[in-house]
Amino acid sequence: MLSARTRIAARLLAVAALAALTAGCFQPMYAEHTDGTPGLREKLMGVELPPIDKANASREARVGVEVRNALAFKLYGNATGMPPTHKLVIRFSSSRSSLMVSSATGLPTSENYGIDAQYNLIEIATNKSVMTGTTFSRVSYDMPGSYQRFARSRAFRDAEDRAAQEIADNINTRLASFFTAGT
Repeated sequence: MLSARTRIAARLLAVAALAALTAGCFQPMYAEHTDGTPGLREKLMGVELPPIDKANASREARVGVEVRNALAFKLYGNATGMPPTHKLVIRFSSSRSSLMVSSATGLPTSENYGIDAQYNLIEIATNKSVMTGTTFSRVSYDMPGSYQRFARSRAFRDAEDRAAQEIADNINTRLASFFTAGT
């Protein structure tokens, strides 16, 4: 009969052997490639982000700029983009709904702001769509008292900015997945 120490050592040896066998299978997503192929960072820097088509001086135009700027920072970081290989066209619509209404004033005290976005990645060389997708964001925010107009306006703007950041995160994750896995 084997002792308890021997059994534990055998189990640890089996785990170490399995870990050694699978160690070469893992590759970090943003790692530099040693075979000369471009890494994910270089591929993301080749994505062109045209301005989002919204009416000038509208709230949605400001949100479109916020989405585009957040996504550009996620794709390019502090660097500027490389010569474009792909173009990302983004369209979105926004919504706003009251969650709770004060019985005393009849004004909303809590609201939801939402963005529904569609995006299309187009390969510039062939002008063909290589990936399409949709994403959404819903954020809630509290509306302070009825006499605090600036605070109400600021709460709404902060909700727009948070939703725009979430849309940019979702699109960036999808683009990274596409350029890593090819699907």
